[in-house]
Amino acid sequence: MSPKQFYEIVPPNVVADALSGKLFVIEGSDGSGRSAQINMLTNWLEHEGYAVVNVGLKRSTLISKQVIAAQQNKAVGPITMRLFYATDFMDQLENAIIPALRAGFIVLSDRYIYTLMARAIVRGADPAWVKSLYGMAIIPDAVFYMMVRPQILIERNFQKKATLDYWESGMDIGYSSDMFRSFFSYQHQIQKQFKKMQDEYGFQIINGNRSMKTIFNDLKTRISKLLPQ
Repeated sequence: MSPKQFYEIVPPNVVADALSGKLFVIEGSDGSGRSAQINMLTNWLEHEGYAVVNVGLKRSTLISKQVIAAQQNKAVGPITMRLFYATDFMDQLENAIIPALRAGFIVLSDRYIYTLMARAIVRGADPAWVKSLYGMAIIPDAVFYMMVRPQILIERNFQKKATLDYWESGMDIGYSSDMFRSFFSYQHQIQKQFKKMQDEYGFQIINGNRSMKTIFNDLKTRISKLLPQ
């Protein structure tokens, strides 16, 4: 078993050799089916006898409520919002991800630092500064990016909640006053950023246009090869 690696800095009091668990990340836009796949993978892994912990954006017990409130009220500036998200991630890293990996658990992350980085860069943040915020992030054992056509994303979002999300449509950026046009422009830019990150971070691209069952079987096959026996 090779020790876990970190992007820039090993967090204080963390011994990389002691992190025996596995970290798998599912990335993708709203409507890509990430959360459903996380649920199915959790059930499958637990059935196979693995202990599983789920993490994701805005799930920190310390600050998630403040992040959600800031989004809803649009009350803070872009730099503060990026720092909110970074704090949310770091709290989960310290208090959920690292302890779970130390205990030998499988950690499934419903999005990770890559979404946060892509969102910030698309909104004009300096890429080097954004990367520095997440220098203590653990390098996952695998990152699966659910690539879905924007048309399908729109259909799935309407099936789920009958509307498009303000932030996932990039309405704060000013692409268009029309939410549909803004959504297409924003998702195109987000996917462009993920394409740039693909080689640097070793994403495995998952065709998310297929049925949920087909995608699940694909993920299960890939993850099975990486599980501790």
